[in-house]
Amino acid sequence: MGTVTLGVSIAVPEPYGSFLQKRREGFGDPHAHGIPTHVTLLPPTEVDTSSLPAIEAHLARVAAEGRPFPMRLSGTGTFRPLSPVVYVNVVEGSSSCAWLQKRIRDASGPVARELQFPYHPHVTVAHGIAEEAMDRAYAELAGFRAAWTIDSFALYEQGEDGVWRLEREYPFGEGEGTAPAVPQQTGARPPAPSR
Repeated sequence: MGTVTLGVSIAVPEPYGSFLQKRREGFGDPHAHGIPTHVTLLPPTEVDTSSLPAIEAHLARVAAEGRPFPMRLSGTGTFRPLSPVVYVNVVEGSSSCAWLQKRIRDASGPVARELQFPYHPHVTVAHGIAEEAMDRAYAELAGFRAAWTIDSFALYEQGEDGVWRLEREYPFGEGEGTAPAVPQQTGARPPAPSR
């Protein structure tokens, strides 16, 4: 039946999402155009297409248990030298992100998996580019600040072209249905049609 590569994340809303995506592109990251600005809850994970209904049901259950929480970003950090990444820090909302990602990756669920490194919520602004450009990203975004309320997360699928596309949103709370849509980011390609 085939496989697909999925990811689950929290979108960074406008105007912050497009701003950081454009800055990432400006630092020379060739993949910036295909990656909406986000906080990862499930890193890229290859799954059989036959497991998609079970994964979507699992994500809906996790979202039903979730409640809105404040998110605040401030300043920059880096995973260098272990990993060639510069990021914007999540200074409020980390524990809620950690709870969500742990529930999503739960050993009893359909996307159980171990992480290469301990979970650390962040917003990547440079990845795998020249050291000079990484240093620039770290310095130039050191004063960046943003805050908003998180009330959903979303499932994305990576296309053969490397672009991540929104597949489905998961608002928090049981049947409330009052959460706004995941913000569309300017410059990001539109999502692929639903199956």
